Amino acid sequence: MRALLPETVDELVLLAAHCDDIPIGAGGTVLTLCRARPGLRVRALVLSGAGTPREAEERAALAAFCPGADLAVTVLDMPDGRLPTHWEWAKEQLEAFRRTCEPDLVLVGHRGDDHQDHRELAKLVPTVFRDHLALGYEILKAEPDLAQPPLLWPLSDEVVTDKVRLLHEHYPSQVARAWFDEETFRGLARVRGVQAGVRYAEGFHLTRARLGAPVRSG
Repeated sequence: MRALLPETVDELVLLAAHCDDIPIGAGGTVLTLCRARPGLRVRALVLSGAGTPREAEERAALAAFCPGADLAVTVLDMPDGRLPTHWEWAKEQLEAFRRTCEPDLVLVGHRGDDHQDHRELAKLVPTVFRDHLALGYEILKAEPDLAQPPLLWPLSDEVVTDKVRLLHEHYPSQVARAWFDEETFRGLARVRGVQAGVRYAEGFHLTRARLGAPVRSG
C-alpha cells in the first residue's frame, strides 16, 4: 500500500466513466501536480465517448489540464448510463489498462456518487488497482449526493481560474447546461477551501492508504 505523499508522485492514473468527469472533479489537482512535476507520466482511461465529438473535447481538455506531462489518453465506447449492465466488459478494460501502468496515485469517482456509472467504476478500482493509493473525486450535479470528503487538496487562485477557463474552452457541448458555469465550479472549490482553511480546494474520498513507514518483519 502506498502512502499519501503527493510530492513523490511520478505516475498518475486518471479514470472516468464520461468525458469531462476528470477535469470537473479533479482538474485543479491535476493542473497543480503537472505544473509542479514536469514530465509527470499521466495515463487516462475514459469508458465512454469514443467516436463522438465528446472524444475530441476530452483529448484536447486533458492535454490542457496536463501541461508538460507524458500523457496518454484512452477513450472507449460504453453507452452512457449502462455500466451496471457492462460490468464484465468494464472489468476487462480496466484490467487491460492496469497492465500498461504502475501509478503512485489513482484518481477516480467515488462510491457514494448517485450516478451509476461513476459509482460502479469506483467500486471496480480496488479490485484491479489492489496496491495503489486511490482517491475519489466529487462531481456536483442535480442529484443530492454530495458528502463531506475527508481529504482536501488546496488550490491556488490561479489554478481555480485556469480550471474554470479550460472547462469552458474545451467542453463547448456542455456550456449550455444550467449547472456548467463559473459559479458552480468556483463555489464548490470555495466551500472545500473554507473547510481546508484556505481560499480554494478540491475534495476527495479515501479508498485506503497506509500511514507511516513500512514495518520490516523478522
